[in-house]
Amino acid sequence: MLDSTLVGHIAFTPTPPVLPPLPPGRHDLGIAAERDALLVVPEGLAPDAPVPLMVLFHGGGGSATKILPMMESHAQRHGFLLLVPQSTFPTWDIVIAGNGPDRERVEMALATVAARFAVDPGRIAFAGHSDGGSYALSLGLTNGHFVTHVIASSAGFMSVHRQQGAPRVFISHGVHDEQIPVARSARVHAALLKDAGYDVTFMEYNGPHAWQPPVVALAVDFFLSP
Repeated sequence: MLDSTLVGHIAFTPTPPVLPPLPPGRHDLGIAAERDALLVVPEGLAPDAPVPLMVLFHGGGGSATKILPMMESHAQRHGFLLLVPQSTFPTWDIVIAGNGPDRERVEMALATVAARFAVDPGRIAFAGHSDGGSYALSLGLTNGHFVTHVIASSAGFMSVHRQQGAPRVFISHGVHDEQIPVARSARVHAALLKDAGYDVTFMEYNGPHAWQPPVVALAVDFFLSP
């Protein structure tokens, strides 16, 4: 039987926390000596109340600090946890050779967060831009047993060998993207997912290969709306 981790399966189920919560601010999680995962804890979280969690994946050659501006202010304003893993190598394992050390890091980071916070099982998003958007699509659809929302910005591909659950999907892409043309990426992905029965919101915007603040705000509304 094929090892499920090879197709991207993540063993995670939100459970009651067993450790004290971390204070508001940015925190390194201590799961790796280099390129550690980062967690943003917003102000004013109610003790023991379920809190939404977004996992945000950076683009190729990126880092947590580079992708943080995309979502950090929204996490602070709307009161959700923002987990930002970092790839072991310049981009994510699935882009290079297949699921491996980065999938393991994501699994470890999720367990570390759940040990300290009551994660809302109805609001867990995988999000990302460019290679990070591709990673969010691929891992999010593979792990729909706990991922409820997928937010993909300017994603180039999706690699899904086993689908679970039915996360809602928000796909956005600039019509002037010369690096990853929208016609052979986002439009194709949206059509395939709609045909497969997924709830898909697809948005094209007048821009290049870059995330746009107004579109990100709509994606956050998509994530947090009832």
